[in-house]
Amino acid sequence: MTVHSLSDANFQAEVMEYPGLVLVDVWATWCGPCRLMAPLMDWAASTYGDALKVGKLEADPNPTSRDALQVQGLPALMLFRNGQELARHEGAMAQAQLKAFLDAHL
Repeated sequence: MTVHSLSDANFQAEVMEYPGLVLVDVWATWCGPCRLMAPLMDWAASTYGDALKVGKLEADPNPTSRDALQVQGLPALMLFRNGQELARHEGAMAQAQLKAFLDAHL
């Protein structure tokens, strides 16, 4: 499974109109903890397969989506189902924490 690249142009279709569970990682190139989370997005995409769509939204070039999500800190991980936000975590987390975060909503 792949990690989808999200942007202001495709956020509505890829996340808000998607019928299943979507994990959105809001990140920035200058954010050290964001770089630590990047391999975990690949892990989540391959581990959860069709049960979870994983997307990354770079914060700086996508201000419309970032501001609509009211992101306060990076990285920001959000779970959506049918366009509704289910959960949010701001800051880096370990793989075990990410697994617990995702499993609580599957």
